[in-house]
Amino acid sequence: MARSDERGVALVMALLMVLAVSIITSSLLAVARTEAFSSLSYTSMSQVRYGAESGIHAAANHLLYGYAPPTVASATDPIANYDMTVSPVTYNGTTVMLSSDPAVASNYPSAAARAAFIAASQGALNVNTASVGYTARATLMSMRVLTDYYTGLPVTLQTWEIIGVGRVTGSGASQVEVSSILERQAVPVFSYAAFATYSGCNALSFAGGATTESYDSAAPLVGGAPVISQSDGNVGTNGNLNGIGDPTTLYGTLSTPRGGVGNCTTNNVTASTISGWGTVEEGLVTLPQPIIPPTPPPISPPPPTTNVMFNAGGCPTGSSFCSGGGGNYTITPTSSSTIVSMGNVSLSGGTTVHLNAGIYEINSLTLTGAAHIVIDSGPVIIKVAGQGQTTPIDLSGGGVSNPSLDPTMLQFIYGGTGDVKITGGSQTAALVYTPNATTTLGGSSVEFYGSILTGKVAATGGFNINYDRRLQNSVLTAGNPTMTSFNWRTF
Repeated sequence: MARSDERGVALVMALLMVLAVSIITSSLLAVARTEAFSSLSYTSMSQVRYGAESGIHAAANHLLYGYAPPTVASATDPIANYDMTVSPVTYNGTTVMLSSDPAVASNYPSAAARAAFIAASQGALNVNTASVGYTARATLMSMRVLTDYYTGLPVTLQTWEIIGVGRVTGSGASQVEVSSILERQAVPVFSYAAFATYSGCNALSFAGGATTESYDSAAPLVGGAPVISQSDGNVGTNGNLNGIGDPTTLYGTLSTPRGGVGNCTTNNVTASTISGWGTVEEGLVTLPQPIIPPTPPPISPPPPTTNVMFNAGGCPTGSSFCSGGGGNYTITPTSSSTIVSMGNVSLSGGTTVHLNAGIYEINSLTLTGAAHIVIDSGPVIIKVAGQGQTTPIDLSGGGVSNPSLDPTMLQFIYGGTGDVKITGGSQTAALVYTPNATTTLGGSSVEFYGSILTGKVAATGGFNINYDRRLQNSVLTAGNPTMTSFNWRTF
């Protein structure tokens, strides 16, 4: 029998195995190389993203602290240059932009502002052996001017869209853009029917049937009175609410950074201590942090401390712009910005004093014997110094009428720590801004329209606070800047 010759088969098999191993090895090398490049790309992209974020933060820091927004009075960057009716804001029909990105040109009216932004918003971020360059561009999305309640000065509020650009060249070249919104919004000064800045127990005390509700001062009267809503009578404090008695009902929310309901002590300040059928209808809102409103600046120069007494005689010495007599007087300043300076003002014996628009800087104000203040035109802004006075504002012995029922037409401002006594009436509408004082609200089943911001509040005897919902949009200040809406993309 013939046998086949199988010599050399082993060599062929060996060659095939070598080929297979070579293919596997090549594949592993390719995978390893791909993984290396992928890792390098990921590392590079991460580093470049950090660079882009650096561009955002550099631009935001400059816009917050190194850039002056346009104003009405500016000679170099007047607000009249801009069309604020569109978004983004335009200048000469083109979107307003500041840029240090060489690929995008700035379009901002002020050359100095353009140069300052370029200098402040570009640089390099050193990461390991590489250097990531970053630039930024900022687009003005919106702009408005408001009169700040605290200063009385115009403030320009802006919203910017900032795009930070990070770049690295060479091996692992990459480009990343990160975008964010930087904005400063207007916020209401008077957000509550009553707010107490004190952080301890009994910061807010409502008893004996005191209530909070709300109304809209711009809405028509019905039967000569505003339409009251059993909602939005919100109260707030940095401390504790003590609600006692039936029917002590707060038709709104309680806002406080405190938590818990129950007994309040110095070492355990709870949000509320409710007893005797007192209720907060809309529950608790937890504030992320205490609200610390600014103290009004001292009156400069300070008002005199001499007594100015309105009674049955003629206009008292020390009363400017006064006319009338026989217990009925009218004070008419030249304009709403005219300052009327008086000392310790007291009304007694059924005296009525009519006030017209102006700024009244006085040392103290006391009403006794059913004396009355009537607001004929506003705004009437009464700033109180309180030098040497334990109760610099005492309206408990008289009454205040503001027939417009618009609380912005009568404002009481006091920065000290003395006592403030407020009473109500069918036409008592006012804003009370006394952030360090202790305010007592008294009167049997009386109405108060507006808002009270003070250190401590004690409301008794059926005192009803009706919050004007229009204050959410009419008495404003500039809020804190915020950054939101972070997004990124790579190229």
